[in-house]
Amino acid sequence: ELARQGKLHWPIGSLAGGFRLVPEDVVLLSSSELFHRAEVHRPARRRLGRVIDSFLELREGDLVVHVVHGIARYRGMKLLEKDRQVEEHLVLEFQERTKLYVPSSKISLVEKYVGGAKSRPKLAKLGGRVWGRQKKAVENAVHDLAAEMIELQAARAARPGIAFPHDTEWQREFDASFPFHETPDQTATMEAVRRDMTQSRPMDRLLCGDVGFGKTELAMRATFKVVDAGYQVAVLVPTTVLAEQHLRTFSGRMAEFPFEIAVLSRFASRKEQKAIIDRLAAGRIDVVIGTHRLVSGDVRFHNLGLVIIDEEQRFGVEVKERLKALRQIVDVLTMTATPIPRTLHMSLLGVRDISNLETPPEDRLAVETRLTRFDSEMIRHAVLRELNRNGQIFFVHNRVSDIEVVAAKLRQIVPEASLEIGHAQMPEHRLERVMIDFVNQRFDILLSTTIVESGLDIPNVNTIFIDEADRYGLADLHQLRGRVGRYKHRAYCYLLIDPNRHITPNAARRLRAVEEFSDLGAGFALAMRDLEIRGAGNILGTQQSGHIALVGYELYCQLLEEAVRRLKRLPPKTSIEVDVDLPCEAYVPRSYVPDMRLKIDLYRRLARAASETELGDLRDELEDRFGSLPPLVERLLALTELRIAAHRWKINSIRMEDRYVVFGSTGGPSIRELAARAGKRLRVVDAQTAYLPLEEGVTQPEQILRRVKALLQST
Repeated sequence: ELARQGKLHWPIGSLAGGFRLVPEDVVLLSSSELFHRAEVHRPARRRLGRVIDSFLELREGDLVVHVVHGIARYRGMKLLEKDRQVEEHLVLEFQERTKLYVPSSKISLVEKYVGGAKSRPKLAKLGGRVWGRQKKAVENAVHDLAAEMIELQAARAARPGIAFPHDTEWQREFDASFPFHETPDQTATMEAVRRDMTQSRPMDRLLCGDVGFGKTELAMRATFKVVDAGYQVAVLVPTTVLAEQHLRTFSGRMAEFPFEIAVLSRFASRKEQKAIIDRLAAGRIDVVIGTHRLVSGDVRFHNLGLVIIDEEQRFGVEVKERLKALRQIVDVLTMTATPIPRTLHMSLLGVRDISNLETPPEDRLAVETRLTRFDSEMIRHAVLRELNRNGQIFFVHNRVSDIEVVAAKLRQIVPEASLEIGHAQMPEHRLERVMIDFVNQRFDILLSTTIVESGLDIPNVNTIFIDEADRYGLADLHQLRGRVGRYKHRAYCYLLIDPNRHITPNAARRLRAVEEFSDLGAGFALAMRDLEIRGAGNILGTQQSGHIALVGYELYCQLLEEAVRRLKRLPPKTSIEVDVDLPCEAYVPRSYVPDMRLKIDLYRRLARAASETELGDLRDELEDRFGSLPPLVERLLALTELRIAAHRWKINSIRMEDRYVVFGSTGGPSIRELAARAGKRLRVVDAQTAYLPLEEGVTQPEQILRRVKALLQST
């Protein structure tokens, strides 16, 4: 009856497990039981899309770069009044304690200094010539670098490569068997990779993503496409342990398809290596995973179609040279977990194909990170908690000389846990045995050196201890922490410090940063100083690091982008340079936005706004975050709107002179055109200047702003 009335609906569900109907002799099996593939549902989560701006981290006393004057020290903000105009200024201190006040409307001239050099740079002399020379030298270096990259790209585009066919039924089946929902970044990146591979020029794409953001899945899909088309794939990894892990991942994921996958590394005996090399040359192996052994002279391929490189920066110069030669013939996909910051990514657009994975897998919990002195009671408690949920533990101690002493201490603290040691100086077969036993859960604690750092993925390990954590760099700590929390359980990372040792202020800062940025994707926020410079060095080559140290990271990226645009004959990037000097108070009061760093960020974004749409979005965000806008902020937005409107008419300054508003122009017909549209309201004096007379009663700031706005928006 209900069905007839249309009140009964049959939704399609999915079975987690099968069942038996004994009287009817029916056994029903679910697909997840048959194929060992289960759909993993992730809760939808609102994602904040704003990229972390290094300016958010600006504190009083930090070094900044003024584009025109050079390196200075930031000394806070000050409210200054000049000709009835009240505006907030950044206070910068140069050499010999000279101070410069930069109005908030010109905040885009100032960037936080991120240099990566070991020594601190000297402050520039205000009005000196050294800064100009340094900037010029970097401009030349950047121009050469951009030219070289564009040349390499042109050479690749001119060479015929392999145009792989479009997706087959098998490929679609393989993609669909991924047990997670792809993140938007993964979908976009896969599209880009597909596009590159179906073109007849060799692909050379860099894939960046924080630890555990799904780079391997994309590499496997690209691999599948190549093998499906009848070509071979070489996967190059920095360590033997990682090669074994990739073998497990690739074999497991491709188990339903007739692909031959092998590993070529130092774990294989001479005889086994020879057999693999012979089968490769004969074309009987589809995918080979290996360390630098893969690029040795005796390795020949039957028909190589794709090379996947994991963490290229960890290979030596000779390996890189061989890879450079390969790049011009076959498709190359390079993966790195060192995040490439947005600024550098944008400046390399159109020169280097880069894909960034920025969305964390959504059902992962952030790793809980604790900084603590070495304490037996706490270690015992943490190990037992992990064992009680049938998990395993990494204990990282980076000195082989006294690793046995640490092992004895740990066995004493938790005698009920089984422990093995693994480090790179062990005989190969023993290290392999230890690693495989650990993966197969034959013992509980792996005490090792940092060989666990590079990409090792064991979902059952959810607690890691890093001994003497103050000895590690930021990036290493972040990488090590990324070894746990790769599944849906809550993971713990303990940064241990020797109770009898004094740690340096720098080490303390590093450890605090790691503890603070424990959320997923923290790699992008973590350590502008450390990671960004490393990321830049990886892509651009180490000789560029010196230039970055000279002028600071952001200015370097800006110069690089300008050089690329010039060489590719693209128009320069729109930047709105309009000086508005009208008598009004316009700033963000402390009562509205109390946090100084947030306030600076808002000023930055206002200065960068290049359209009414951007400004409208910013207005909505302000109201959403801080409540309705006070008159001071309303006026600030009105001034920004004037700047955007004035820029369209090629006006570069607006100021008051007695009863007139004076418009300064960069020349050209624009100002005459504006005067023609405005009727007799605007008086043009010459090609650069025009005067707008104000009526008797117009004296209030709001009235003046309204008049100027009405004039500029006349169409």
